[in-house]
Amino acid sequence: MRKYFGTDGIRGLANGVITPELALKVGQAAGLVFQRGDHRHRVVIGKDTRLSGYMIETALIAGFTSVGMDVLQLGPMPTPAVAMLTRSMRADIGVMISASHNAYEDNGIKLFGPDGFKLSDEVEREIETLLDGQLHKRLAGSLDIGRAKRIESVHARYIEFAKRTLPRQVTLDGLRVVVDCANGAGYRVAPETLWELGAEVIAIGVEPDGFNINRGVGSTAPAALTAKVRELRADIGIALDGDADRVLIVDEKGHTVDGDQLMAVVARSWKEDERLTKPGLVATIMSNLGLERYLGGIGLTLARTAVGDRYVLEHMREHGYNLGGEQSGHIIMSDYATTGDGLVAALQVLSVVQRQGRPVSEVCHCFDPLPQILRNVCYSSGEPLEHESVVSAIAEARARLGNSGRLVIRPSGTEPVIRVMAEGDDRSLVSTVVDEVVDAVARVSAKAAA
Repeated sequence: MRKYFGTDGIRGLANGVITPELALKVGQAAGLVFQRGDHRHRVVIGKDTRLSGYMIETALIAGFTSVGMDVLQLGPMPTPAVAMLTRSMRADIGVMISASHNAYEDNGIKLFGPDGFKLSDEVEREIETLLDGQLHKRLAGSLDIGRAKRIESVHARYIEFAKRTLPRQVTLDGLRVVVDCANGAGYRVAPETLWELGAEVIAIGVEPDGFNINRGVGSTAPAALTAKVRELRADIGIALDGDADRVLIVDEKGHTVDGDQLMAVVARSWKEDERLTKPGLVATIMSNLGLERYLGGIGLTLARTAVGDRYVLEHMREHGYNLGGEQSGHIIMSDYATTGDGLVAALQVLSVVQRQGRPVSEVCHCFDPLPQILRNVCYSSGEPLEHESVVSAIAEARARLGNSGRLVIRPSGTEPVIRVMAEGDDRSLVSTVVDEVVDAVARVSAKAAA
């Protein structure tokens, strides 16, 4: 168990969990861990558009410079851009200040190594050990304190990178695209990239004010995008989340397309072009069984991991896959990026649409998903999943589903809830087993809180 790090960095309420004091120590601890060799060390720091980003960025800068690291400030940039620029600018570490799809009150700190990949559990534990140690004894001398500098050209660098993921002859001419940037980190680069590739672009969620990130917009709230696509009779809608590392698509009919369908589209296209490094892709335990059956039908396999794009990527790297992702829209294409990239994933889908000359509703409907129900149940303390009554309820639910469905129960890595998901051919049965497990967890949690 880790004290500070969850499934995606350190995340929590700004000035509650994520305080200036914690950010200062994270900068110091991470800086010390990644000081390797005698060269002048540097760190790049990006952020989304939350008001608290200013506070956290300033504290991180103080922490990194106090242990002798130079800081390059990127300003509001997507998470995948920070990962890319960490490598491009030869930095020793990259930092993204974001709570992704969470409301503005939350914030977080994501760390990347010099290779642009998220940190391993082992490195995170090493940082945690330092966080609780005597960091003041390891500060740099007065002559070795680091400097901070803002970099102005990063938007153009990322736009060019994103465009280069498509062959030069591929354009988006003739496509009317609505892009929803969630008032987040992609509000400048995503519309510009699509426009430079030739699309007619209508942008929403591009007026961040520090408080409105993910509020009624973005991949977790697609109603606004759906309405705009229908209103303007657009060919496609693209919704990013707050830090633009995941994507949701809306077709020309106003129907949403999740990450499972998007992975199926790309996998089929890459298989036809012989671009898959392994005959399959990697997804999490939450991906729909319909995806697994569809891939099997076209000669591909589905490897499953724990929830979290970092675990998907670790499996991809270990076993040689170049495509993976999550149902939520984190699509990882390791030929291009070291993390999920919502914009690049959307561009891959758009290239298939252009090549096939068919509507998005046809291109992006690869399979009929099985009925899948996910419910969250809050708990305040203890380990409810270890209680005898909950264990019994889970075992009975799995027995009832048998081989025709799946049951997944897991604690959230970012909030105090247990997530209960079931899927199968029989929607009524799926709903019943989810309700029974949720009720069992809720009863145990209520007793623990009493």
